[in-house]
Amino acid sequence: MELAPGEHTLFEGHPSWRATLGFYIKGLGIAIVLGGIAYLIAGAGLGIAVGGGIFALVVIIGFIKRLTTTYTITNRRLHIKHGLIAQKQQETRVGSTTNVTINQSALERMLGVGNLDFDTAGDGRSDLFQFNGVAGPSSVTERVNQAVLEHESDRSQGFNQQTQTPGPNV
Repeated sequence: MELAPGEHTLFEGHPSWRATLGFYIKGLGIAIVLGGIAYLIAGAGLGIAVGGGIFALVVIIGFIKRLTTTYTITNRRLHIKHGLIAQKQQETRVGSTTNVTINQSALERMLGVGNLDFDTAGDGRSDLFQFNGVAGPSSVTERVNQAVLEHESDRSQGFNQQTQTPGPNV
């Protein structure tokens, strides 16, 4: 993401590795089931190979998915980038952010991760703008609040400079 003049980054990060634990646990369960089926059909060697291969694939997919998702907060924008080959990018202006909601399950609270849902004013879209699986969601929310305050300050300073009357021409 390229920054505009006067824009600076307040937060940039990826989903936490702790947020992918659920994905890994489900993958382990699938690997055990399919490895067990392969064991019953063809014996221990194939069962271990199938189960181990599936779990290794799940770990690699989870790692790539986590590293190819980037959340950025600047003093002007909130930005989400997903994907390695095919990419999806979402962006909203800080000034249009009206509400930030932290969603955490009991397990997520214990792990210190959560999802941030952003409500934006006037965009009329039904797209969900969400930072999923961020570590320390309260501190990330504070960064959003800081961005909103900086944005409002920048706007008011720009407004004051525009409304000042020019001095006499000499």
